[in-house]
Amino acid sequence: MAQGKRLRVAVVGAGAIADSHRVAYQARRDDVDLVAVADVDEGRALAFCAATEHAKPYRDLDSLLAEQEPDLVSICTPPGLHVEQTKRVLECGAWVWCEKPPCRSLAEYDEMTSAELEGGPYVSFVYQQRSGSGVAHFRELRAKGELGRPLVAHCQTTWYRDAGYYAVPWRGRWATEGGGPAMGHGIHQMDLLLHLLTDDADGDGEVSGDGEWAEVQAMTARLVHDVETEDVSTSLVRFGSGALATVVNSVLSPDEVSRIRIDCERATVELAHLYGHRAENWRYTPAPHVAGIPTEPAEDVGSSHAAALGPVLDAYRTRRRPPCSGADGRRVLEFVAALYKAAFTGRIVRRGEIGPGDPFYRDMAGVSVG
Repeated sequence: MAQGKRLRVAVVGAGAIADSHRVAYQARRDDVDLVAVADVDEGRALAFCAATEHAKPYRDLDSLLAEQEPDLVSICTPPGLHVEQTKRVLECGAWVWCEKPPCRSLAEYDEMTSAELEGGPYVSFVYQQRSGSGVAHFRELRAKGELGRPLVAHCQTTWYRDAGYYAVPWRGRWATEGGGPAMGHGIHQMDLLLHLLTDDADGDGEVSGDGEWAEVQAMTARLVHDVETEDVSTSLVRFGSGALATVVNSVLSPDEVSRIRIDCERATVELAHLYGHRAENWRYTPAPHVAGIPTEPAEDVGSSHAAALGPVLDAYRTRRRPPCSGADGRRVLEFVAALYKAAFTGRIVRRGEIGPGDPFYRDMAGVSVG
């Protein structure tokens, strides 16, 4: 494809999250042309198209792919549909930008990525909390040694969801959502925590053993909601470096917050926000023996779908693997699987132990979702 040609992009699933994709694409009008949306609900598809310049509505993905031949497709449907739809798009030669959670299991993730080809098409997943100048600034300070070795971390996604939220049929069920708040809500903050603590300079997903999480212990509970999955989870994590972390995911918390705190040798770094962060949400506290740390990034770019889209488009143009794909995109899903396995079995689960033949490889509850 010519370097300057606008990419033809489309969206599958016109629910609420699709608007974030639409806004991201419209912010990059010089790079992309939003040409279509597919949704089984004609009214939703028409409403989505009304907010665009000329996107065309479709009732099914196959018709959209055949007529529009897009270069990139956003998948914004429930997670139980991601595998089939992703594979269909990849088979047609288009790249995929897929919403979280990527799918319902490690087995499904591996099935999706097995449909990729070297040089593309690839599937990348939307972990937009990694984006923004605050994250880049933290990783730059770590790389320069300004913060020292990470020692203790806390990762908190404590949100509130009422019974009406779970009235949507696919939510709160293992077979359709793949898990509770650890899977559908906290996965963003957990991915960000793992991203902040790794030393993956080039974003290819390959990090040192010290930077990876090593083992996890966990508990889950269903305390309020009438659902199959948990509505709260807690876990203890040890990293290869020896650093320890606590992780809490909840949909029972009236005072909602998303928070990551990392105590390093030279400073404590805390990020507190709800659904997105800017520079003002980051706080750096130097250790008593440290004179000071450059706490302000050169620019203030917030985390968002629009910020996360840029690297995906850059990867498409250069025919290289995008961030949040392959091993990089799989890391947090393996962590979630380990969290559930630790909670269900009551024992420590180590990174790399969940593979084909392990019941938690096929689904997060350790039973068939058939």
